[in-house]
Amino acid sequence: MGLLSTKSISLLQQEAASEGQHTLRRALGALNLTTLGIGAIIGAGIFVLTGTAAAQYAGPAVVLSFVLAGVGCLFAGLCYAEFAAMIPIAGSAYTYGYATLG
Repeated sequence: MGLLSTKSISLLQQEAASEGQHTLRRALGALNLTTLGIGAIIGAGIFVLTGTAAAQYAGPAVVLSFVLAGVGCLFAGLCYAEFAAMIPIAGSAYTYGYATLG
């Protein structure tokens, strides 16, 4: 395997579908994954820094900044959903980049 060698999407899917000793069991449902993703996007910063940002820097415009950031996160989530539909195997960003860029 060389430095510039790549695998096709079909080979990646075939390897992911193979059953064996080192495979993971799919136990999370759609609701679990959705809430996990929302928790990762929001994080704890929304509870800590909102008051500080509103009082010292932005005032009422902090609400608008959170809405704009939410729209950006929505688009990023839609991109990941599209990637997951095209390449339905584990690996997230690394696998998507590997499959598209080589």
